[in-house]
Amino acid sequence: MEKVRPRLDEPPVLAAVGMGVHGPAGHVDEFLLPDLWQFHLYDYEADLRVAGTDHVIRPGRVSLIPPGTQARYTYRGRSQHLYVHLRLASTGTPLSHPLIQHAGAELTALTAQLRQALAVWPSAPARATAEVWAALWRVAQLNPARVEGRQANAPSAHPALAAATALIEERLAEPLTVPEIARAVGVSHNHLTRLFRATIGETVVGYIRARRMERAGHFLRATTLSIPAIAAAVGIPDLQAFNKTCRRELGAAPRAIRATQSAAQ
Repeated sequence: MEKVRPRLDEPPVLAAVGMGVHGPAGHVDEFLLPDLWQFHLYDYEADLRVAGTDHVIRPGRVSLIPPGTQARYTYRGRSQHLYVHLRLASTGTPLSHPLIQHAGAELTALTAQLRQALAVWPSAPARATAEVWAALWRVAQLNPARVEGRQANAPSAHPALAAATALIEERLAEPLTVPEIARAVGVSHNHLTRLFRATIGETVVGYIRARRMERAGHFLRATTLSIPAIAAAVGIPDLQAFNKTCRRELGAAPRAIRATQSAAQ
């Protein structure tokens, strides 16, 4: 069984935390993150090939893929997973455990930790880091492991605001409307708008757009995921609209952003 050897003596550096939605059946995504680990918790069935080795994804399985490793996903339908892209320490004690394994009895706790990291990532990145670090240790002990010798600084004082930002993070890949979010968190459209303006200094729509573009920028700079797949992953599947939004919010077209990053490496 293919093994990975993360070093967890120091907390990870998080680059992105999100809910990925992929598919439909037969769709293939193939990409790598040159400098980042990929940490995924799956809620679907699919086929995964990592560096030429085949794996089967099942609900409740978790994977940790090292930087610079080619991953090919072949989906069997609508596919949703929690993901974290992160840097791990290059020094310290390496651990050894399977690249992909079932969370088993730890699934509930692991899901809660990653969902909590997702919920607080924009407003409390240090808390998100702590949740992900704890989750990584939980995964490392499943086998058990063997030792082998932007953050928007927005306080979430109001529970409806915290619930709204968490919902937005979880559903960035899906269509979102302000009335829908307001209903979900139990406040009026106008009250939710006032909360965002007073606490974050932005409209709800503006906040959603900024979060989508931050995630898009990360995917363009740090991964080889195709531009259409990135557009879909951030909830703007229309490529013309995605290009226009990237130009307005990020200052350049998607291909130019990716080309600039490639030239800098």
